[in-house]
Amino acid sequence: MNRHDALKLVKPHLAEERYAHTERVTDTAIRLAKIYDESEQAVMLAAVFHDYAKYRDQKEMRKIIADSDLPNDLLAYHHELWHGPVASLLISKEFGIDNPDIISAIRWHTTGTINMQPIDKIIYLADYIEPGRDFPGLDQVRQFSTNNLDYACFLAVRNSICFLLNKERLIYPDTLFMYNDLNQKLGDHKNG
Repeated sequence: MNRHDALKLVKPHLAEERYAHTERVTDTAIRLAKIYDESEQAVMLAAVFHDYAKYRDQKEMRKIIADSDLPNDLLAYHHELWHGPVASLLISKEFGIDNPDIISAIRWHTTGTINMQPIDKIIYLADYIEPGRDFPGLDQVRQFSTNNLDYACFLAVRNSICFLLNKERLIYPDTLFMYNDLNQKLGDHKNG
């Protein structure tokens, strides 16, 4: 499936600004795929479909999670976390996309997890740094995004956790696991 056809499939399911975000994430992800020598096709599809379920009805997403192999503990956390895992199931069922790398990247783009593969990190990071975003700490993440994928993801997840702590929100365990995993892998090399 080419980019044009993939975008055509997701457009009816996204608000105008979310569709523009999806295009920016796709551009950013493809740029990162080139830098890190990952499949541009797989990265493009994961980026285009990453927010496919963003506007699904919460009751529908709750049922999909409850009736699937997805962890039911997701339901105890903010519904904003649900759209990635739900989309990872729907793209296979509705579009026949069954590449495990694409499915994984879509699934983990909201929470992160341990042992993320490069395509997972690229989609997680592209969603975080796309040019339409603007918040504290973003410039540093963008700076490292082109030369140290692990460190850029570490900074992004660290910033996300700090944001959630400041808002006194629940933090999904896989997000903490991602932080700890990258922190251990980077060790003393957390300066890029």
